Order: sequence, then structure tokens, then C-alpha cells
Amino acid sequence: MDTRINIAGVEWKNPVTVASGTFGSGAEFADYMDLNRLGAVTTKGVANIPWSGNPTPRVAETYGGMMNAVGLQNPGIDVFCQRDIPFLKQYDTRIIINVCGRSTEDYCEVVERLADEDVDMLEINISCPNVKEGGIAFGQDPQAAEAITKAVKKYAKQPVIMKLSPNVTSISEMAKAVEAGGADAVSLINTITGMKIDIHRKTFVLANRTGGVSGPAIHPIAVRMVYEAANAVNVPVIGMGGIASAEDAIEMLLAGASAVSVGTANFHDPAVTVKIIEGIEQYMKDQGFKNVKEMIGIVR
Repeated sequence: MDTRINIAGVEWKNPVTVASGTFGSGAEFADYMDLNRLGAVTTKGVANIPWSGNPTPRVAETYGGMMNAVGLQNPGIDVFCQRDIPFLKQYDTRIIINVCGRSTEDYCEVVERLADEDVDMLEINISCPNVKEGGIAFGQDPQAAEAITKAVKKYAKQPVIMKLSPNVTSISEMAKAVEAGGADAVSLINTITGMKIDIHRKTFVLANRTGGVSGPAIHPIAVRMVYEAANAVNVPVIGMGGIASAEDAIEMLLAGASAVSVGTANFHDPAVTVKIIEGIEQYMKDQGFKNVKEMIGIVR
């Protein structure tokens, strides 16, 4: 039984990684699970300079999941390269660096800095607001998404995964746009914009008013979008959104994802990714799949 997959020329030992922002850079999870078991570790987003993030409160529990407006708090690329990459290099897993920015120049600066680092792939978070274009996210306008992909690709030495926002009319259109810009793979979905109001305090639960909804409640939406994207582009798709069990992950693979990313479930169970890997292996045995590739996209 072969669990290996190939994403844009990079071989993973299995198709499971973690969603950016839910796993830090792995250090806080190392006492609870074996990072060597993961196909890849996807880090928290990193920018060209330190970001302090949004004011508190910035996390809230919701029915079937959670909502966050952390605001991509991060120490900046200098600290990241000195501290986080050396930590991850201790483990036998692929390293995917999530990159965020507020302008095209911000993204390119980080990608250029990472060109000489010993990491395997880059994931570009285009759900960030484009400060030079009135705050609309790069990932909500196909032309902007294609343009940022082209710009990043000029500097990238590693394969580029474009992380797509679900807050769009057509996920297929966005996937095609970044593919046209040269994306080596796409990952989706990022969080869905939501709001929660405290009826007793009569105010917003999050200081930011709105936040990104994640967790099991959004899983069916994510499966649908992964299916649509996988059928719209020829590059590999990494599926995420409310994956909390092996069954959820297998759904994504059957819908067309070449790999899956586990996010919110890590907060509930730090060892959930290992359980998902084992569950996929058991499913393959039970169903007679010799390798993961046989499973991908077989539901049409």
C-alpha cells in the first residue's frame, strides 16, 4: 500500500498536512504528536515585517466550529528564518511556508527571501486585503489573483501553491485565474467570512466585527468547492475546510483533492492528523486501493 503523493514535483510520504494558522510552525504540537508522521507541515503565515494582528477578543466558538480574526499575527520573515525553519528541519516532513502581505511588493519580498531557504513549497495566502486597491482581498478578483501569482512566480524558487478564498462568486474562475498566472497547485478553502453578536452585551463578539468561520460546519461547502476547482484546473488541489476525521479527508480525496489540510480540528485534538493518516490507510486496505492516486477524483 503506497500513501505517497506528488504535488508539483514534490513527493510527500502521505497526503496530509495542516492548515496555516492552526499549527504555528509545529513546535507547540511536537509534545503531542510525531511531526514525522505528517506528509507536510504548513506554517503560520509570515510577512516581510512583524504583524501585531487584530485587537482582542479575536477568537470565538460557533456552532460546529469557530470564528477568528487573529489578523495574521506573525514575527516577520527575519525571526521566522532564524527560529522556525531550523526547528522544522529536524523532522522528516515536507515544509510549506505560508506567505501573507498587504501589497504585491510585500509578497514578493518574502518569496525572494525564502528562495535560498531549504524549504519545499510556498503557499500564498491571497485572502489578505490589498491595501493599494481599497482593501479588497487579492483572492476576490480574478485579475488581481492572476497578477499576484505571476508576480510571485518571478521570485519563487520553490513550487507555488495559491490558497483560494471561498468568499467569491465562482471558485472555478479563481482557480483558473491563478493557474493562468502560473500556480503550481491550489489550496482551498480558506475561512468563510462570518459575524457573531453577543445578545446580552449587545455588541460584536469579535473586536474586528467579522471573522473567518472554520470547522465542521463549513465542510460540505469546502467539499463542493474542492470538487469544482479540481474539475476546472489541471494543477493539483489541496483540499481543506472542516476536516475532523479520516472520513472527511477521504471525501476530499474522492472529490478531486490530491492532498488534504487539517485546521480547526487540531485545537480540539492535537493528534488528529495522525488518526486521519491511519484512517486513510485503513480505508485503502478495506477498499483495495494500492495507492492514494487511485482514489483521487473518482467521484464524478
